[in-house]
Parts: sequence; C-alpha cells; structure tokens
Amino acid sequence: MSQSGVSSPPHIVVVGGGAGGLELVTRLGRTLGKRKRARITLIDGNMTHIWKPLLHEVAAGSLNATEEELNYVAQAKWNHFNFQLGCMIGVDREQRQVQLAPIKDENGAELIPARQVAYDYLVIAVGSNTNDFNTTGAAAHCIFLDTRAQAERFHTRLINQYLKAQVRGEMVPDESINVAIIGAGATGVELAAELHHAALMLRSYGLDRVRAEDLNISLVEAGPRILPALPERLASKAAATLNGLGVHIRTGSPVKEVQADGLLLADGQFIPASLKVWAAGIRAPAFLAGLGLETNRINQLLVDKTLRTADERIFAFGDCAACPMDEPGTFVPPRAQSAHQQATLLSKNLGQLLEGKPLKEYRYRDHGSLISLSSFSAVGNLMGNLTGSITLEGWLARMFYISLYRMHQMALYGLPRTIMLMLSDRIGRSTEPRLKLH
Repeated sequence: MSQSGVSSPPHIVVVGGGAGGLELVTRLGRTLGKRKRARITLIDGNMTHIWKPLLHEVAAGSLNATEEELNYVAQAKWNHFNFQLGCMIGVDREQRQVQLAPIKDENGAELIPARQVAYDYLVIAVGSNTNDFNTTGAAAHCIFLDTRAQAERFHTRLINQYLKAQVRGEMVPDESINVAIIGAGATGVELAAELHHAALMLRSYGLDRVRAEDLNISLVEAGPRILPALPERLASKAAATLNGLGVHIRTGSPVKEVQADGLLLADGQFIPASLKVWAAGIRAPAFLAGLGLETNRINQLLVDKTLRTADERIFAFGDCAACPMDEPGTFVPPRAQSAHQQATLLSKNLGQLLEGKPLKEYRYRDHGSLISLSSFSAVGNLMGNLTGSITLEGWLARMFYISLYRMHQMALYGLPRTIMLMLSDRIGRSTEPRLKLH
C-alpha cells in the first residue's frame, strides 16, 4: 500500500538474464508491465546478454561478442521493465527480499554496497555452470565456457599462441598448438569444428606460420561415443566429419587429472595440450543450496510442474531448476528449448496468478537437437507431433540451426527489428574480417 492509500502493483523480480530469464521479463514487460498490472525487475550480474549457445563461436573468434550482445538497460526501456545490476547471494523469505552482493570495480573498490530488493513474487533463472566433477587440476588448468569473459579469455590465449609462432618463424613439430576439449556434447563438438575453421581463417589472414594441421585438437569423451543426446547414426556422421577435419576423438575413458601441459586419462594415456577447455556436465550455482529450499545433488531447485518451489512466492526454471516429467524419476533436460518453453508458460502463469486463476502445468516438448559443425556441415533431428522424427544433415541442418538464434532474437526484439538485424549482419560480413583477430 502506498502513502496515498492506493495499492501499488505487485512486484515481480526475475534473477538471471540468460535466454530464459530475458525472454520472460520481455514478455512480462510487454503484458503486465505496459498495462501497469505489475512492476517487473530483472537482476543480473552483467550489463549485457549474449546467447549462451554462441559462446563456442566467441571462443574461436568466429563471432564478435560486442556486436551480438544485448544491453539490459536498453531492453528494459523498450519493454517496460526495470533492470538492476547485481549478483544474488541469498533471499530473506520472511521479509521477501533478494539479497545482492556488493559490486566492485576492477581494482576491488566498492562501487555499490550490498543491498536488498523487495519482491512479491520471485523467479530464479540463474542458469548453470560447468561441472568439473572435482577432477584434480581442472579448475586450475582448464577454461570453462560459461560466460562471455571466459570465451574471450580462451580466444585471447589462442591468438597469442599464433602470434608467438608467427614471430618465431617456421614451426617445428614439437611446437604445434595443442588444444584439448573435455566433453563431446554439443558445446565440445561445435567448438572443435569451429577451431578448425578458425585455423583456416587465421592462415588466410597472414598468420601462415601455423598450418591448419599444426593445430592439434583432441576431443575427449568419457562415454562410448560423442553427442549422446543424438541418434547414433547422426553422431557417427558428426564423428566422421570431425575425423575428416583432423580432430582426434578419444572416447571411453574419463579424465583422471588435468596438468599444466595436458590431460591424464583414466586408462593411463596422456594427451599433451597447452590450451584446455572443460565442456562436460553442468551444475547450478552453489548459493542455491543455501536458500532453505529443496535442491538436488547438483544444486538445482526442486520445482513442481507449475515451476513453483516449496515457497509459493518463488518460482525457478531453466538449468537451475529440476522440473519433473510425467515419467517418475525423470526431469526436464537442461536445454535452451526447455528454458524457452518454460519462459512462455511462466509468463502466462504469473498473469494467471495475479488474477487468482489456477496455474497451468509445464510439459516438456522435445523439438529435437541441432549441432553445427561450423561452415563444414551440421547434423540434427527435428521432432514434432505431426512429423515424428526427421533427421537433417548438411546445408539444410545448418539453416535450421541458424533459425534457432533468429527465433531467440524475435522473442526479444520482435519480427521487424530481427529482420533489420539480419540485414545488418549480411552487410557486416562484406565489410569486416570473418574472424576476430585480437
């Protein structure tokens, strides 16, 4: 109740500006926020958003993150919600307040003190981090691809090794650049192909002391094959493409230890690598386990099929939530399409909640998987009630893969602006390098 005696609209706070969280606040802003039915606030620890499935392209240099990022402040202005910079560290459920850590500058000086943000309804969409399964040396010697900063750090190290080789002169065999990628799911496979493409591009731009075959890429998978989420036939096609590019695929043996100069596998094999990327497994942020809400062994918040936690005012979705499926003991997989579907449902459910209407339950719809092998190929399958499962390869699969990002852009920008962005991208390709060279 405001001082004037007029009830203020309920405050919906969404923590996490990833694909799901940003789509949710955009939808809520266009409906509830625009009509003053609720105040909508997004909280995130960064000022900008980039679609996480693109981070492997940022790491390889195929994508300039600065050109693809979305500014939260601008998106808030355009779509009738508020934005606050901050990292959630806890929640006071009795006072209904989100607790935010202080914000510091690059020198460690405090810019903004720790603070609280009051809510009437809270949605947690903080995503996930890479799970290294406490493997010895992984945290010290591997780069993860959870954030734009990590992807750019890998790219900088890759470029630095090329520059070093260029200055030293013609390479000798024991000075080849060795890259090891742990985990042969979508991220690992796509990064391996993108790195080979980057090697070809770097040579064409004059860094020609390093031949493409001098970039030794090892893709390490503990399971029996790469891309376990795809049908075996498509995974075999992807493996054949990678083998043709010279990528060394090693399956069936987990990493026992990560050392400064390479990987030691459980079967005793040693893989030399100066650059190491861990792309296997996920876990939700550790602070979620301290909120007083039920979590599983990888810190995901347990929610019901309406995406509500045990606290009726707190919802969670995306990678940070464990949402049950119809089959007992199974949960919604942590995929981009899951977060998109849940954001759509939750935007409707929050409207229903404000009107005192019952909430709808979420049911996962698997629309298939698509894997990009850079400019060389793509594989995947599309699934639907009418078509069943359709397998795709090559150019057609790549077009469908690209369309996934355009669908994300349309959810955020609308169709007219997305068309303008597509035209801008087309023009940019003719005036800028095809690879980020710094």
